[in-house]
Amino acid sequence: MTYSNLIGLVLSYIYAISLLILGEGLRRLFDVQPNLTRKIIHVGAGMWVFGVLLLFNNWKIGILPFATFIGLNYLFYRYRIIGAMDSEDSSPGTIYFAISVTLLFGLLWRPDGVVDNVPVAVAGVMAMTWGDALAALIGRRFGQHKYQVGNSVRSWEGSTAMLLTSTLVIFLVLLLLPGSSLSPLATPISAGKAFLIALVSAVFATLAEAVSPHGTDNLSVPLVAASVVWIMMQGLS
Repeated sequence: MTYSNLIGLVLSYIYAISLLILGEGLRRLFDVQPNLTRKIIHVGAGMWVFGVLLLFNNWKIGILPFATFIGLNYLFYRYRIIGAMDSEDSSPGTIYFAISVTLLFGLLWRPDGVVDNVPVAVAGVMAMTWGDALAALIGRRFGQHKYQVGNSVRSWEGSTAMLLTSTLVIFLVLLLLPGSSLSPLATPISAGKAFLIALVSAVFATLAEAVSPHGTDNLSVPLVAASVVWIMMQGLS
């Protein structure tokens, strides 16, 4: 393990602990509700993928922080250790999120390979990070028009927020990340192609979020979004 990768691991765990402290501090000191502190931690954790790309040059070491939190998040959920993250009625979604990020980065991130496909992984993670977070917050606050698929109850307002947000974040990832300093080996694509892929993958991500039982969207959304991005990039290349 190189010195830079060791520093990356230390900074990753410091960042994760800081997020938990922030969420718990907001809950305890300012009475912020767990459904909001959970989303703050959710977004902060998802955005750390860019920190991982910046700090690590070995994918096997770079995925360790997220892989570690598969087990830690299980303990947090099982024993309700962090109130800002797991209340009595919360789902094991944080565990699924760590699994999906670890899986996508393990399969697609190759910073020292011939071609790096990490933008596909990041696109899927961002659909979950921002799309699902805003869908939940807007749906809870403004969701007046409900619909149900199986046991999943959603709102049209929340699903619309999911679709628009996911389209935007996937588009920005596909347009800006390939060929950048964070992913120099990924192949850049045009703005038109990036938007088309973003829109189609966001539609599928929104459908996945709508039909996924409580908490499992943290697994289904990033995997579905990344799969559609991958398929379309291969088909349009």
